Amino acid sequence: MKILQINSVYGERSTGRIVTAIEKLLDEAGFEHCAISGEGDFSDPRVHVMSGKLYQKANILKTRLFGKHGFYNKSATLKALKFIEKEKPDLIHLHNIHGHYINVKMLFEYIKEKNIPLVWSLHDCWAFTGHCTHFDYIGCEKWKTGCYDCPQQKDYPVSWFFDRSKKNYRDKKALFTSVPDIHFVLASKWLEGRVKESFLGDYPSCIIMNGVDTNAFYPRETNLKEELGLSGKFVIMGVISKFSGPKGGEFFLKLSKLLSPDEHIVLVSLEEKPENIPSNITALPRTNSKEKLAEIYSMADVFVNTTLQETLPTVNTEAICCNTPVVSFDSGGCPETVDETCGILVPRGDVQALYKAVQRVKRGELTMEGLPARRETLDNDVRFRAHIDLYKQIISK
Repeated sequence: MKILQINSVYGERSTGRIVTAIEKLLDEAGFEHCAISGEGDFSDPRVHVMSGKLYQKANILKTRLFGKHGFYNKSATLKALKFIEKEKPDLIHLHNIHGHYINVKMLFEYIKEKNIPLVWSLHDCWAFTGHCTHFDYIGCEKWKTGCYDCPQQKDYPVSWFFDRSKKNYRDKKALFTSVPDIHFVLASKWLEGRVKESFLGDYPSCIIMNGVDTNAFYPRETNLKEELGLSGKFVIMGVISKFSGPKGGEFFLKLSKLLSPDEHIVLVSLEEKPENIPSNITALPRTNSKEKLAEIYSMADVFVNTTLQETLPTVNTEAICCNTPVVSFDSGGCPETVDETCGILVPRGDVQALYKAVQRVKRGELTMEGLPARRETLDNDVRFRAHIDLYKQIISK
């Protein structure tokens, strides 16, 4: 049995790490596997890379100029289809097929023609909208009946001039429902509820929540506080790229105004210039090193997630696996990652409630007694083994 996975990235970021975690289990089960990645540089002949950065930038520009995201990249997709033809997989497992790297029309027409069983893991909502990957941030519900006048046209995938949401919605609906043999894998109950209300709602689906590499994410001894000049500080950690947008970065600025002198915020992946950052916030660069990230989680006294929309936040579960309590807005799938054994949920957008929850952690009001057992249930191998069972079930039919 051979399984082909297709994703925008391979071996990095949350979805790319899911791909390689599944491959590890496929190896253990004695299955063959191969993959298609939207970007990267890999020596493994089983991993086909769609295109280089220049070609990808050209297709990003096409989306921004003309708005038909997912319907470009014809020459790169033709090469990918030749790779599929050579590998002859028994089943194709899709992950993120948005990301400026593949032509979804060519891909789905090929899958339909060859009658290849399809598993599709949805990590966001792009598959059933006319444009966006998430809609909670603005409270849009047009995706239920048909998109138009998109309020997020200038957000990813950015379209500068044309609102193609109405046509994109119709084209994606016709295309994605043309393949009869699809089984959807959903990362959270929150996402399951949205899919059931979409044009994909009649397809079979199951929930397989994202796991964590517990061989990398575990409590670590670290001198990072001293290295950062934060000895004696109560460290509040977050992961954001900017102080605006749906990830709720603005709330760290608001939170910084409430902190006492012995409290300090450390933000990972922040792209803002240092001169624009308050003195009680330290910015650390983005890292693809799981070990380095685990060290930062372990250094922190509390992990704070201010996201305003989320399918299932991997950062919450990574922090938990490092024995770091989590304070999170109750957005999207966040409530499915945090309970009284490991953290506190607060109403979305309530910075006062956020700070009060941080103070509860600081006072030691969380027992954290259930963390070791919870960490075991979050392990990649435990969670993702369900994919192997699903493959067997589908192919046996």
